[in-house]
Amino acid sequence: MRGWRPATEEALYGPRGFYRRPEGPAGHFRTSVHASPLFAEAVARLLLLVDEALAHPAELAFVDLGAGRGELVGGVLKALPAEVASRARGYAVERAARPAGLDHRVEWLPEPPAGVTGLLFANEWLDNVPVDVAEVDAHGVPRRVLVDAAGTECLGEPVEGADARWLERWWPLTGAPGGPLPAEGLRAEIGLPRDTAWASAVAALGRGLAVAVDYGHDAGARPPFGTLTGFREGRETAPVPDGSCDLTAHVALDACALPGGRLLSQREALRTLGVSGGRPSLALASTDPAAYVRALAGAGEAAELTARGGLGDFGWLTQPVGIPNPLAPAPVPETKQPSP
Repeated sequence: MRGWRPATEEALYGPRGFYRRPEGPAGHFRTSVHASPLFAEAVARLLLLVDEALAHPAELAFVDLGAGRGELVGGVLKALPAEVASRARGYAVERAARPAGLDHRVEWLPEPPAGVTGLLFANEWLDNVPVDVAEVDAHGVPRRVLVDAAGTECLGEPVEGADARWLERWWPLTGAPGGPLPAEGLRAEIGLPRDTAWASAVAALGRGLAVAVDYGHDAGARPPFGTLTGFREGRETAPVPDGSCDLTAHVALDACALPGGRLLSQREALRTLGVSGGRPSLALASTDPAAYVRALAGAGEAAELTARGGLGDFGWLTQPVGIPNPLAPAPVPETKQPSP
């Protein structure tokens, strides 16, 4: 038996891992990218804001981190105006092999390119960065959870060192000094590898904006029994590290954030970028029925992307590098005081 982190690494990315399978992630679950082309179009608008903040560089990078089969980077390049598209360069970062038919302008890489200028976008990538799981034993001690290939678990050694310090800071499983012991069975995912992975990705960006989009939780509302689960063919299933299913856990995005980073919901971010679930005017139905049907379909897709209790609750962690944050709230103008 071994910890969930090495077990997940092999199950997802090993020679026979889940993400090496020919059908790709879209064969098993639906992300915002697959839900609607409106998502890629909104990300393209964000890239335009980054381009403006960068004063329109000669080469503008879009880095799709955890690219799946390249759906997002392809959609973003397609949505760009011709002048910007002529300067844009797409990078898809993924461990799986390059899919056939991908836009020739996209460079396929196993690691983020170093020193580029533009937008790095990690959509549902951090949740698949493998992490270990800790569980409180009968004596109130957080121990590392071990697992075999069939998904059977047992408790291992106590969590120590940097992992223990991460838990103490971001997801405490120990009781207060002199207080009652924490309840047996409480669990947490140790997010330190995700913090490290995100910091490394941001460090690869020369100037621009890095964005991580994922479902997650913050320090005020950590789930008491963790979130590790599996997905297979569109359905949630027991997490079994044998390569037959996706293995995923919600992300402590607040722990990942670097100085200057900002957290907001996908609902807030997409509305800032022009995605609204509002219904089209009924007047359009009488003047242009076909346009009304298209607008109604678009409104439905926008509503799915921004829905409470669904995709709209995803977190966006935005990290500017050498530029103002394009998704930061506009400053409130100062009000002049009347002269005394």
